[in-house]
Amino acid sequence: MSISSALSNALSGLSASSRAADIISSNIANAMTDGYGTRRLDTASRVIGNAGAGVSVVGVTRYSDEALIGQRRVAEADLGASRARADFMAQLEGLIGAPDAVGNLSARVADFEGKLITAANAPWNESHLSSAVLAAQSMATGINDVSNGIQEQRLQADGQIAITVDRINGALESLADLNTRIVAAQAGGGEAASLLDAQAQLVEQIVPFIPLQSRRDEAGALYLYSDDGEALLDVRPATLGFTPVAAIAADMTLANGDLSGLTLNGRSLSMDGAYPALGGGELQAMFQLRDQWAPEAQARLDAVARDLVERFDAPGLDGTIATGSPGLFTDAGNLAIPANEIGLAGRLRINVAVDPDQGGAVWRLRDGIGATAEGPTGNATFLTAQVDALAALRPTVSGGFSGAARSAAGLISENLSAAGLRRSAAESELAQIAARHSALESAERAGGVDSDDELQRLLMVEQMFAANARVITAAEEMMDELMRIAR
Repeated sequence: MSISSALSNALSGLSASSRAADIISSNIANAMTDGYGTRRLDTASRVIGNAGAGVSVVGVTRYSDEALIGQRRVAEADLGASRARADFMAQLEGLIGAPDAVGNLSARVADFEGKLITAANAPWNESHLSSAVLAAQSMATGINDVSNGIQEQRLQADGQIAITVDRINGALESLADLNTRIVAAQAGGGEAASLLDAQAQLVEQIVPFIPLQSRRDEAGALYLYSDDGEALLDVRPATLGFTPVAAIAADMTLANGDLSGLTLNGRSLSMDGAYPALGGGELQAMFQLRDQWAPEAQARLDAVARDLVERFDAPGLDGTIATGSPGLFTDAGNLAIPANEIGLAGRLRINVAVDPDQGGAVWRLRDGIGATAEGPTGNATFLTAQVDALAALRPTVSGGFSGAARSAAGLISENLSAAGLRRSAAESELAQIAARHSALESAERAGGVDSDDELQRLLMVEQMFAANARVITAAEEMMDELMRIAR
């Protein structure tokens, strides 16, 4: 071996050692970076003619456990959907009001019933009548507030869907651009590991919303599909479409065209049913909130409002009311009818006939809603009948409740209990999915950058560098000795 060959070999070794040290330092620096894949320097023996000529750097390989990452991504989508459900159920229970919450519906109906009993015991006392009217108004307002809160949750979900769709579309466009750069880099023999990291981070932006399956072709291009087989990135990025609304009312649904559905490249997707499109992630959960969970909660609340109205509209309860006129509780001033039950909870009002602020008189709560003149102040018959109407056991005919007979307080309490059970079940499911996701995430991180292993490799690289440097030093000394001899 000539001195020049020794120098060439050593210089190639120094270059490879320097590149290896650079990669190891990058691994260590990104040990906690999500989406980062451990790099390894690929080297090969360099041959010139029939003789060895040192080492050549072939490239950099990025390592990742795609099977484990795929499982974790599916679990993350499940976690996003479960978290959305648990959050909604907790907010719904908060709107209805837990038994110990100030102003909950159970407390309001109990207060109303108590004020009616007090007024019946002293029907001549105008302050007691006023208190009963205010309690009825508080009852209606409380139901209104819950209904408005449910519709606000639907509107927020609708707006969040729009934001999510824009985010996914942007991520898919960026992924397609990175595909082009990765293919070009690999075709030209360049390094694409950093581009692959950037792609992985973009994929993670989509993962909570849609369960994904991915594959990469021989050229290095990434392909993304939803769990149900919809192509999201296949040569070209797909485009999701959605149109948000400015306001949502209880009777606005996807089925009647008032709300937007989701499209994929202009094709409508079904987000409900047994096999919803793009199902399993937070995106589908937001559609479920807007189109299923919240409407179901609204239907139960409307049933409570209907039950309350019909108790005071019962035939024979108030002989002063004309046919077709409402009793104490109204549908925005009109007689509530079953055909208009949807959204009744948001329109529930007390009859203006008993509201002094709207030209009514509180004595009508004692003498009859339709009374034209004040009757005997000691007559508590109608007040007692209203107390009995609240406490009467009557079947519930709507809202998904069973047909069992209940009092007004019993129905409200059962609605709260149902909300609490749903919240508890959602939180239990969330805890299970979170535990599974955490285990997969820990396993993925364990297979990532191992700092101890990287430091051991760094020591080896340091020794390699020092050895190659010693070869160069030896060659230099040999050349110096030759020059001395030549003189």
